Amino acid sequence: MSYRFSARTGWDVGESGFAAAIREARAAGRELVDLTVSNPTICGFDYDAEAVLAPLASREAMTYDPDPRGMRFAREAVAGYYGDHGAAVDPDSVVLTTSTSEGYGFLFRLLCDAGDEVLVAQPSYPLFDFLADLEDVRLKPYPLFYDYGWWIDFAELERRIGPRTKAIVVVHPNNPTGHATGAGERGRLEEICARFGLALIVDEVFLDYPLEEGARLTSFAAGPHPVLTFVLSGMSKIAGLPQMKVGWIVGFGPEGDRGQAMGRLEVVADTFLSMNAPMQRALPVWLARRRGIQGQILDRVSGNLKIAVGGLVEVLRVEAGWSAILRLPQRLGEEDDAGLLLREAGVVVHPGRFYGIHEAGRVVVSLLGPVGDFAEGISRIKRVTR
Repeated sequence: MSYRFSARTGWDVGESGFAAAIREARAAGRELVDLTVSNPTICGFDYDAEAVLAPLASREAMTYDPDPRGMRFAREAVAGYYGDHGAAVDPDSVVLTTSTSEGYGFLFRLLCDAGDEVLVAQPSYPLFDFLADLEDVRLKPYPLFYDYGWWIDFAELERRIGPRTKAIVVVHPNNPTGHATGAGERGRLEEICARFGLALIVDEVFLDYPLEEGARLTSFAAGPHPVLTFVLSGMSKIAGLPQMKVGWIVGFGPEGDRGQAMGRLEVVADTFLSMNAPMQRALPVWLARRRGIQGQILDRVSGNLKIAVGGLVEVLRVEAGWSAILRLPQRLGEEDDAGLLLREAGVVVHPGRFYGIHEAGRVVVSLLGPVGDFAEGISRIKRVTR
């Protein structure tokens, strides 16, 4: 008799056919160009390791002084980050977490009972499915559509709001589309949330990486905030430090709702006390030094985007972030596009379906990898698809 595990973890964890094909190609000694690498710590950037690691040795971290929301000086540093974006943030509205993933978990617990629903854009990163499953929350997708740029389908979004819908998730800018939520779209989202009594959850991890000349993205932390709004971000993207596991939630909205929400979030955070002292001590230092690594990353992703466009590969408009969607010629037919590129070009890309993209001929690439590798990968794709 086998043990019966919870339904919430009943995922198919077997190796996919595509993953097996990559593994077999590498085992056979094929030289593959991987255009899916999105870990900045292995992409050849020049980190100042001494400056990053030095604040972790603070002797003050030897004293246990738990604060459910995080030490105040660390929360003040987060508030200062938003100040640089033109937004006034009260440090008492900040809750530190070990990641944005944990932040989503906290918010799903705050807002939802088992079986409640949260709307999330599609295309989007598939991590949301697992986070929702773990909290017994149901995700309902609302579509982004492409028309010389990406747009929210508001009519369809409203149709998908039901009696158990509790929140709308917006990734600003979106991964992998690079869609940045403009002021008009923000206004409509807030109007819908107000009309249906929903919270707005905004993931801004790629906010500091605009890719269009002269563009500067506006944070949802900038007011006014007519509805209950939670902004998430963290060091993984802001400072290119995914290994340091530092994130946060910032709460906004009408005072009565915001006050209740922050009080309840404090209890959730107090139950776990997951943010450790060395990371909190280091956070102000890392935030203060973020622009050095951000400049390197922006140069890399901007340069690689130009290589893709200049390589005569059709790239859907991307406003910000580290990814791009390529539209391959329809002549490839029904065959799996990522599989074809792996087999015939020796190039690893993400299938569009990985992100909920159902149109044929769409694959997703990371713009973060070394320039030489990226250029070689695009050249191979061009040879196979022209």
